[in-house]
Amino acid sequence: MKLLTGLAALALGALAATAPARAQDAAQALAKASVIETIKQRGVIRVGMSTFVPWAMRDKNGELIGFEIDVARKLAADMGVEVEFVPTAWDGIIPALLAGKFDVIIGGMSITPARNLTVNFTDPYANSSLGVMANRKLAEGLKWPDDYNAPGVTFACRRGATPCLYIQERFPKATLRQFDDDGQVEQEVLNGNAHVMIASQPKPAFAIYSNPDIVFAPTEEKIRPGNEAFAVRKGDPDALNFFNNWILIHRTNGWLEERHKYWFGGRPWADQVAN
Repeated sequence: MKLLTGLAALALGALAATAPARAQDAAQALAKASVIETIKQRGVIRVGMSTFVPWAMRDKNGELIGFEIDVARKLAADMGVEVEFVPTAWDGIIPALLAGKFDVIIGGMSITPARNLTVNFTDPYANSSLGVMANRKLAEGLKWPDDYNAPGVTFACRRGATPCLYIQERFPKATLRQFDDDGQVEQEVLNGNAHVMIASQPKPAFAIYSNPDIVFAPTEEKIRPGNEAFAVRKGDPDALNFFNNWILIHRTNGWLEERHKYWFGGRPWADQVAN
């Protein structure tokens, strides 16, 4: 009995001694598999994004500018790597991330339970809400929101984005037209082909400011306030750790707030983009 007890103690001691080594090996394996190591070795971070004002847009020379572009470039600079933007249709951006077309989505993506089933989100780095813009001639006399839930009313939204889901839930009787580009959504309402659009602010507010005789805001309510975050593939704790700490640092030092205020607080950049 004493012999068996001694052997058991020796075995437990050996397991206890090897457990930390195994845990360290597992941690190192996870670190090596992280997209962060891939980015460092490649010397380039590939960012999936989609254009919509003022998150990401083209200037008069065709170059990308906007809040997301500033965020991605600052992130790359802090990592000591170059940045490569991969413009992607919004309804296909998560499948493209999972397929390895790029390393991370930095594209004003709101955290939702449905998306979180497929990808992991960082801590929020921005906050927004949806806004409404309606065509004055088409929507004259309509009261928000009840009169807009009718077969004769046409909504426009960006395919695969949160506004489309909201419209389908809140206005099931209305006609819904979906487009791949946010600019097309705006033009549908400006051209009188759709009664109303719902999009992330400040897109509707900017459009109304520029075209007060054509469009108006049927409501000033903040619709579905959201939290925007980076999206990464699941199973990569090192990437989440690095990106979360990067966001924490630049929220604390005010850099994210300053950049957000520049792009969303007004239009000092308006002369850089085509009307």
